[in-house]
Amino acid sequence: MNDNMEEYFAAVDLGSNSFHMIVARYQDGRLQIIDRLKEMVRLASGLDEDDVLNDEAIQRAMECLQRFGQRIREIPRINVRAVGTNTLRKARNSRDFLNQARRALGCPVEIISGREEARLIFLGVAHTIYNDSEQRLVVDIGGGSTELIIGHGFTPKLTDSLYMGCVSVSRQFFSDGEITAKKMRRAGLACRQELEVVEARYRRAGWESVVGSSGTICTINDVVVNAGWSNTGITLSSLKRLSDYLVETGHTDKLQLNGLSERRRDVFAGGVCVLKAAFDAFGIEHMSYSDGALREGLLYDLLGRVHQKDIRDSTVDETAKRYHVDTEQAERVRTTATDLFRAVRTSWKLDEQVDGKLLEWSARLHEIGLSIAHSQYHRHGAYLLTHSDLPGFSRPEQYILAVLVRAHRRKFPLQELESLPAEDRERVTRLCILLRLAVVMNRGRTNSVPPKLDLDASDQELLLRLPEEWCRKHPLTVADLEQEQEYLKAAGFRLILD
Repeated sequence: MNDNMEEYFAAVDLGSNSFHMIVARYQDGRLQIIDRLKEMVRLASGLDEDDVLNDEAIQRAMECLQRFGQRIREIPRINVRAVGTNTLRKARNSRDFLNQARRALGCPVEIISGREEARLIFLGVAHTIYNDSEQRLVVDIGGGSTELIIGHGFTPKLTDSLYMGCVSVSRQFFSDGEITAKKMRRAGLACRQELEVVEARYRRAGWESVVGSSGTICTINDVVVNAGWSNTGITLSSLKRLSDYLVETGHTDKLQLNGLSERRRDVFAGGVCVLKAAFDAFGIEHMSYSDGALREGLLYDLLGRVHQKDIRDSTVDETAKRYHVDTEQAERVRTTATDLFRAVRTSWKLDEQVDGKLLEWSARLHEIGLSIAHSQYHRHGAYLLTHSDLPGFSRPEQYILAVLVRAHRRKFPLQELESLPAEDRERVTRLCILLRLAVVMNRGRTNSVPPKLDLDASDQELLLRLPEEWCRKHPLTVADLEQEQEYLKAAGFRLILD
């Protein structure tokens, strides 16, 4: 690689069927893809009936991630993003998996929601075949889920993630490898039932073109074109001929199709059933294929974060508007929180681009719970942030944001902090303290500027120096700070007022 490693970016997609990694160089305002890696890990096949990943599947995953990790070792960590999708959303032991994955890959792995996955897929497709003149429907069939998106240009308008994929449907209906007309009908009906809840909404929105992405649709596209059943793309008639061929062949082991790899054979019938159901539900006659998918979307989203075009900022703005946040008060708290952060950033080893942004967003959203009720509004706010769809945010980021809002007043929520991964607890606790102090200093909700805050921090201690004259004029704020001393004791922190 080039000596200037800050030009390099990498995205890792831990899918239910395959793991993908893409490495690119950003130069002269454009991304140049320089490497792609793919391994069929079959993570979804390792889920038992209790949704626990077995040791064999975890071992396959870690061996793959170690190889990926070697490839991206020299790239700055901030330029790498890795995400897990449906199988890790379902796995009850996902936290143990993520701890091992961090060590194997050399960077954290985030679990993203289904709708966030759909947003990123659309972004990847849009950057690959951009067309601003028409609205398109994008379909992406993964191992454990299928994402549907309607959008225009780079902007998705509808996003959904349905619990059906090539692996899950194949395991449910074709686990013995036998393919019959009855099994195909049953699998198709189950997929139509999943699609039923979104069908009318998507048809009302409408589209001018249909695009498919990812491995299942890529394989089906290659198969029908190579067989001469379609000149370009996937047509409804070619999909029907493919379904007939599967039934005539009768077993996954006997499938001989140009474009179908041996490793994809046993999940191919399930993928065909999902796609056929989508064609029937939406009245699709033709679907083109895009090389862009989740990993490309991750890469462009990551590039936006680094170059100050972070969609999470827009999401916070929209969320604040939706819940009628007092923006003037939020800005007062944000300004004070930022000043406090800068004072302790070095001593507390906080990262400006990660921790600083979380503190800023929580300051801007700390009062959203007031839209429900004043009583316990910090709890209402945490609930809203936990259960809302927040484009751009991973599940761990979203939960940390909720914890910060939950912790900004009253008793310190030790239970919520204990529920965080061990590596996050200390820094999130420190961010909670900074947010709490910023809220206290602005509790009067006036435009009078708080005094310049002189703050020193050690591991478990904060020394806050305030001008004596200011303290005499603001006895209520001093009383609030003294109350805060008692609250922080519960978290094992000592707040010293001087």
